[in-house]
Amino acid sequence: MFAMPDDLTSPRRARTYRWVIMLGALAALPAFTVDMYLPSLPEVAADLGSTDSFAQLSVSIMLIGGAFGQLVIGPLSDRWGRRAPLMWGLALHVVTSLLCAFAPTMDVLIGLRLLQGFFNAACGVAAMAVVRDRFVGAEAARILSRLMLIIGVAPMLAPAFGSAVAAAAGWRWVFAFLALAGVGMAVVVWRLMPETLPVERRQGGGPRTVLGGYGTLLRDKHFMALAVLPGLGQAVLMSYVVGSPFVFQEYYGLSHTQFSLLFAINGLGLVLSAQVNASLVRRVAPIRLLRSALLVQGVFAVGLLVVAITQFGGVVGLLVMLWIVLAFQGLIPANASAIALSRHGERAGTAAAVIGAVQSGVAGAVSPLVGVLGGDAVAMSAVMLGAWVCALAVLALATPAYRRGGWTQLA
Repeated sequence: MFAMPDDLTSPRRARTYRWVIMLGALAALPAFTVDMYLPSLPEVAADLGSTDSFAQLSVSIMLIGGAFGQLVIGPLSDRWGRRAPLMWGLALHVVTSLLCAFAPTMDVLIGLRLLQGFFNAACGVAAMAVVRDRFVGAEAARILSRLMLIIGVAPMLAPAFGSAVAAAAGWRWVFAFLALAGVGMAVVVWRLMPETLPVERRQGGGPRTVLGGYGTLLRDKHFMALAVLPGLGQAVLMSYVVGSPFVFQEYYGLSHTQFSLLFAINGLGLVLSAQVNASLVRRVAPIRLLRSALLVQGVFAVGLLVVAITQFGGVVGLLVMLWIVLAFQGLIPANASAIALSRHGERAGTAAAVIGAVQSGVAGAVSPLVGVLGGDAVAMSAVMLGAWVCALAVLALATPAYRRGGWTQLA
């Protein structure tokens, strides 16, 4: 089902693809900001006289900043529309990216990455809120799957770009490239993205209204259970993201180029699963896809830890298990988010902010455990499995709540 004005329905399919590509690029910018920087982590640690675990913190802290950013920007987008907060967020993303390029110490870099995450959170909030403005029900899940497909390209391309830029000019120029990407997205939004939230649908009021909106969402146990699932799924992914540069480049001796290729192959798994989900959601209820994906992912998460402990199959065995675990990740956030958002269309920006904040916050809190536990393959695999166990527990609680909620259109 589409909820699109007449000017966007002729020809409907071409316009829909334009929206998918534009929103996907927006939603991918925060992921690109993380992944492009990854191959340079060992060099950043050495150049700034820091430790590996502190360098990993510069990744995790961006997720924490993103969590707070979404909580602030989400209500603003419900009050002022989608475009204005997004344009401000992109502008300040550009500024903080340029400042990161000149960071003199790791402490300064970490602080700037916190701000960078805060401001580019506007991209994720806007993308999800616009989907809810335009699409509903299973169709929203299909569109979100298409966005996941585009987001999945970021891990395939970003490390390769980052490696090439760092090899040619040094890691600081990676942040200059990210600033340029922000400028490009701002131009696209300014020229091609109309406002999707009419004035009559905007949320009025001040801080009390904002807090009241959050209170409504937090009291909705159905919504919160499904909002937590993408966060735990993201924790699985980010445990891999922060741990893999050291596991594969330092422990297994892979070069920058080899690591970038590895990252691209794993990103391909996410892309394929998102594509499969977009097709299946037409015939299979999102909650059923969510349950099935999580259960199969868990089987291979256990296998991943066993391979990491026993070193069975060496680096190839580890890569195979990682690929499967990460591939099933492509089915989890889109379905959980679509079901959760279907409850609160009248405050889609705030709802998207809660989902995004939980996603970034949980991932940012969990992923540093990889470094704390030693930063090797066993630590990475154990944290990934632990996040999956928590996700399974939440799903077990969410499914009865989901049924009681009577969301028959998605059942």
